[in-house]
This record gives sequence, C-alpha cells and structure tokens, in this order.
Amino acid sequence: MEQVFEFAGNHLLLVGGFIAVLGLLVWTEVMRKVQGLKELTPAESVAWINDPDALVIDISPVADFNKGHIVNARNLQASRLAKPDAELLKLKDRKLLVVCKNGQTAISAAANLRKMGAENLAVLKGGMTQWRGDQFPVTTK
Repeated sequence: MEQVFEFAGNHLLLVGGFIAVLGLLVWTEVMRKVQGLKELTPAESVAWINDPDALVIDISPVADFNKGHIVNARNLQASRLAKPDAELLKLKDRKLLVVCKNGQTAISAAANLRKMGAENLAVLKGGMTQWRGDQFPVTTK
C-alpha cells in the first residue's frame, strides 16, 4: 500500500488524469440511468423493430448511412433533432430506436427526442458497429 502512495506522489499528472477519466465514466453512466433510456442489444432490438409502430432513426452521417443501415431505417441528422420541426413532432408518438455508428451519439439524440415529447425510446447498444459484429442484416437501399 505504501508503494501506491509513493507512485501517486511521484506521478501526480498521471493519477489526476486517471481520476478525471474515471469520474467522467461514472458521470456518463449515472446520466444514462437518470435519463431513463433503454439500451437494447441488437438481438433485443429485433423484437422492437418488428413492431409495426416502430421506426429506426439512424443519426449516422449520410456517407456512413449509405454504406449500410438497418432495413427501413430513416436517416436524420442529430442537429435536426435539437430543433424539431413539424415532421419530427409527428414521430414522437411512435416507438423509436435511435442508432448511430457506435452507440454514443445516439444517447444525446435520444435525449433530444425525449425533450420533444417522445416517450417510447430506445438506443441500439453498440450502434451499427455491434449490429454488424453480431452479423445482423444491413441494406444500402
């Protein structure tokens, strides 16, 4: 234990950086729980997507979306969700699955949808990276 304190004393910047990263990680996880967003694995998402009232919103850049996306997904830019228009407000009563490249930006997009009034929301855990990794189908149409 004495060596740990000696190491920390000799490497203040390294230890400070570690504590900062650890704090941000804890803060991110706490915020996810507070926001009450569902995170669904790709397998869990299939049942969600198969609901006739469900809509997949992919917030990936257009180039990434065109390389492959979930069947029937709709590409919307995350910036558009910050200031919703009449078309987006129509979507708030549907079941929405928000998807991005790796699952991180979808959380903030889902929070914007929640502010707009959407209540039945979920985020694809791991994003399209996990979806492809689990070998679920994608389309370029």
